[in-house]
Amino acid sequence: MKIFLIAGTEDGRKLAKFLSDKNFEVTASVVSEYGKKILEQYEKIKINDKKLNSVELEKILRNENFKILVDASHPYAENISQNAITACENSKIFYIRYERPEVEITYKKIFRAESYERAAEISASFGKNIFLTTGSRNLKKFVECEAVKNCNITARILPTAEVLSECEKFLSPKNIIAIQGKFSTELNVELFKHAQAEVVVTKNSGEIGGADTKIAAAEILNLPVVIIDRPKIFYPRVAKNFDEVLKEIEKWIS
Repeated sequence: MKIFLIAGTEDGRKLAKFLSDKNFEVTASVVSEYGKKILEQYEKIKINDKKLNSVELEKILRNENFKILVDASHPYAENISQNAITACENSKIFYIRYERPEVEITYKKIFRAESYERAAEISASFGKNIFLTTGSRNLKKFVECEAVKNCNITARILPTAEVLSECEKFLSPKNIIAIQGKFSTELNVELFKHAQAEVVVTKNSGEIGGADTKIAAAEILNLPVVIIDRPKIFYPRVAKNFDEVLKEIEKWIS
């Protein structure tokens, strides 16, 4: 049984191996060189490293006779998921979303935002020094908001040449921390202190995305945390762990 798996995250790549070990014929789709290199260590997994819109994805699903698509893209990768849902509907392919659970939050100084622009407005109300832990993809949306034009923004990003080059369009090198997580609570504390952060901006990307240790560090330092909400997407079918993914697939096959 052929499975096309969108594996844009660490847990997505682990899921590809999990399904491959269950004797499914898995093609894993990634767009980063880093993700591709990790997947190359698994001999049985085929790799697609081309960015695909819904039409291109639908063409691959049809032409290569895939029966199932597992969407394990990042929880905030709204366009990728919408493209996958559309392609599966058009090509009559079984779609299942693997959605990593959110971190449960008990900290009181949490402020929610429905967009990057709103997050910028809220964070600017807490001080000039903003520590941004939302990655590079939507950095432009945040830093170009009028609300933060007089703020000092520190962004923590992946240490790749492509990402650094993009971030340097908006921030000076002294405001870029290029390091790969996940980070411990203790390291987050030191980085927030180093940047003299007055507020932390993050996403609830689950434990694998380090949301738990970011919030724990902010609580130790008594810093407010602005959390950008996950996009509201209607997934036809959702699984919260690998076993649930497998169970849904086996149920559909039978």
